[in-house]
Order: sequence, then structure tokens, then C-alpha cells
Amino acid sequence: RSKSMVMGELTRGSSRPSSPSLQERAVKAGWLKKQRSIMKNWQLRWFVLRTDQLYFYKDEEETKPQGCIPLHGCQVNELTANPDEPGRHLFEIVPGTGEKDRSALSHEAFLLMANSQNDMEDWVKAIRRVIWAPFGGIFGQHLEDTVQYERKFGPRLAPLLVEQCVDFIREQGLKEEGLFRMPGQANLVKELQDAFDCGDKPLFDNTDVHTVASLLKLYLRELPEPVIPFNKYEDFLTCAQLLLKDEEVGLSELAQQVKTLPQANYNLLKYICFLDEVQSHSSENKMSVQNLATVFGPNILRPKMEDPVTMME
Repeated sequence: RSKSMVMGELTRGSSRPSSPSLQERAVKAGWLKKQRSIMKNWQLRWFVLRTDQLYFYKDEEETKPQGCIPLHGCQVNELTANPDEPGRHLFEIVPGTGEKDRSALSHEAFLLMANSQNDMEDWVKAIRRVIWAPFGGIFGQHLEDTVQYERKFGPRLAPLLVEQCVDFIREQGLKEEGLFRMPGQANLVKELQDAFDCGDKPLFDNTDVHTVASLLKLYLRELPEPVIPFNKYEDFLTCAQLLLKDEEVGLSELAQQVKTLPQANYNLLKYICFLDEVQSHSSENKMSVQNLATVFGPNILRPKMEDPVTMME
């Protein structure tokens, strides 16, 4: 039997884990191959990620899982591609790294294969978020949840990542040409993202400013809702139209709307208004108000359902 079946026995007390509750929303689902621990051959199975469990089924129609991998306390690692075996996009889940799990579970890894590099990266990212969300995973998490979690580390206006990025840019890069427009080092951005998602607080000692700027943009882009919530979109769009007709009236209405934002959103908007400092150096960094609006506009204000007309507005 597969190692994952044994895992199901250890955690559920039976040879076949019970069906997950219908209330447990699937975080991710798709086909993966899993390696059987004894035969070392591969089985194609339908995997469903729910809360902190990764269930696998014979096919999409099955309601009773064949087994599950409990993810609490696990680590997930991408495996380096073997040039002699192209097309094998492997990652592993290493169980029992938490203190509570060490006596009960083997440390033998669960080896899984995705059908593409992108698919593997998506699975690794989704599983890491599930594992680390209770410990401070923030990319793709609701702003309020992140703020609530980080309160235990002391009061702050914005999520720690935002503060850290803004402070670094203030010190190192306000005059950097192409700030927020030039891309950072993609591999380093991903490393920093994974570190923050895993509860680490990496330092930016030897990091270039474009990489830190890209990390900040990525965080804002991956928020489930933009800085101004979807339900306030129409109100703020009306303010924009008022500003064109009568600036004084428009500014007054805008001030009123800003005050109605949820506290976490208000604080984040207030913090990223450091962009005013960025545009004050536009003669050097070439980032005017218009350029900054192009880069940050969709992360600050966008409708839930986008179409060409609303995008132009």
C-alpha cells in the first residue's frame, strides 16, 4: 500500500479516511502522480487540498478519498529537475517536522509529480500557504486576517512586509530611476515571498531596490481584494468623476469616502501614500504621478468584475 494510505491510517484511525465535510472549501484540486513507497511506481490520482489536509481520490467523481496527507507541521520542497529525466516536475511533502508529530509519524517524504513546472509551482505555493497561514503566511491572504495575526507582535499601521519594503525603499531607492517600473530579480522575489509566507522575516541587506519594489507590488496584487474594497468601488469612481467637474467638491467627497474604509484598509492606504514621496523625486526616478497611477491603480482600486470599459475608467 502507498505511504499516503498509511498516513491516513495514522491520522484517522482506519485504513480509509472519512470523507471531508462539504463545508470544507477546496483550496486547490487537480491531477498529480504519487509514488508508491514499496513498488516505487507512479499512480495518477485526483488531489484536493482542503484546510490542512491533502486528500487523493481515484478520479474526480469519487466522494470517498483513498487517503490523505495531513499537512500540519509538514514541509514542502520543490525537487531539482534531473536533465536525464525531462518532464518530471517533482515535489515532496515531508511530514512530522512539528514536535507534536514526531512520535506518531515517519519522516519519509511523500513524492508527487505535476504535469508541468507551472502546475508544480502552483501546488507548492498553495500547500505552503495552507501549512503556514496560521503562522503568518500573508501572500494571497485577506488583509484583515494578516493584521489580526500580526497584532501579537505589536501595533503597526500596515502588514510587516509592507512596512519593511517601504522603509527600505525610503532609505535606498527614492531616487532610483524606473522605481516600481523596472522588474526585480524574479528568483529573488520568489525566495523572499516564500520566506514571508513561511513566517520568516528576511532582511534586505544585499537586495536591490527593484526586487524589494517588485515584492511590494506582488503583495498588493495578490490581495483577495484591492486596498479599496470591491463594495466601495462605485463610490470612489464617483469621486473621480466629481474631481473632474469640481475639484473642491470632489476632494471633500473623497475625504468622506476614505473615512468610511475598514480600519485595516484605511491604515494600509495611508501607509502606501509614501508614493507621494516617490513622485516628489520624479525628476530623478522618472516616476510621475501618472506613471505611479498606471502601476498601482489596479492594486488600489478595481471592480470585482472587470471589462474593457471599467478598466478604462
